[in-house]
Amino acid sequence: MSTRIAFGAAAPRPADPDPVSGSLSDDGGPELAPGDTVDLGEVRRAAGVDDVLDALDRELVGLAPVKQRLRELAALLVVDRVRARFGTATDRPTLHMCFTGNPGTGKTTVAQRMAGLLHGLGYLRRGHLVTATRDDLVGQYVGHTAPKTKEIVQKALGGVLFVDEAYYLHRPGNERDYGGEAIEILLQAMEDHRDDVAVILAGYADRMDTFFTANPGMQSRVAHHVDFPDFSVGELAEIGQRMVSDLDLELSGEARTTLHEYLTLRVEQPWFAGARSVRNALDRARMRQALRLSAGTGRIGLPELRTLTAADLRASRVFDGGLSR
Repeated sequence: MSTRIAFGAAAPRPADPDPVSGSLSDDGGPELAPGDTVDLGEVRRAAGVDDVLDALDRELVGLAPVKQRLRELAALLVVDRVRARFGTATDRPTLHMCFTGNPGTGKTTVAQRMAGLLHGLGYLRRGHLVTATRDDLVGQYVGHTAPKTKEIVQKALGGVLFVDEAYYLHRPGNERDYGGEAIEILLQAMEDHRDDVAVILAGYADRMDTFFTANPGMQSRVAHHVDFPDFSVGELAEIGQRMVSDLDLELSGEARTTLHEYLTLRVEQPWFAGARSVRNALDRARMRQALRLSAGTGRIGLPELRTLTAADLRASRVFDGGLSR
């Protein structure tokens, strides 16, 4: 399994729901009589929903449509849970989702928050996140794929299984490819364990459309589609400044301007990957800063150690028309 980028500090997972206090539990919480009333705000707070959504607002730059979609989904799940406590017939909602967008737009981070959200609402037992790609699911020879895929599914039970670039599971025309077998096992797991795992398929929007066209069974099991927009240059610059702060560093005033200039150029280049590219650029700037400080002859203090200058960023080949590597 592989871990994907998560920018911003990890949000605290909601505390386990407490049936004694009236918050939601695995069985939905205390039953309610027709004459009872419920404070939905209290239910949200008790389940940790507000904490998760506030953390999304606080820690993730931009993504307004995504945040709004998650608030809508959270509201639906809360209301469904309360309806069930009144004894109103409510089918358990399908939790499988599809996140589409370019790399580095926050899909993995939001999936992590979603796991906490569903756990807080009592829809998932554990609320952990398991991230997988084709390499984690598809074997190299006959009999290899089924155990690999089942092992990943087993690890994800009680939480969220995030399948990144899910379309790579499907390779039409290659008779020796075992991706189809992994898809069939995932489909079965999405049906058999629909009450115990939420599968999130992620990737580029156009490729996911092709994947669903070729695999209508998968499409029919995904109830929620969330599109992740690209970050603007201003949002990327803010993400960069937050990354620097998380490292207990800071950008000089001129460096902030230079970072904006760098990103303006970089977003137009091939292989730009949103927040990941910002992190890579800052990593290289840190190396240049270290080299610059090491080459100096005078004594330095904490201010010098903590400050990235414009020169640390402007040494990038991007400013000369080259590719960032």
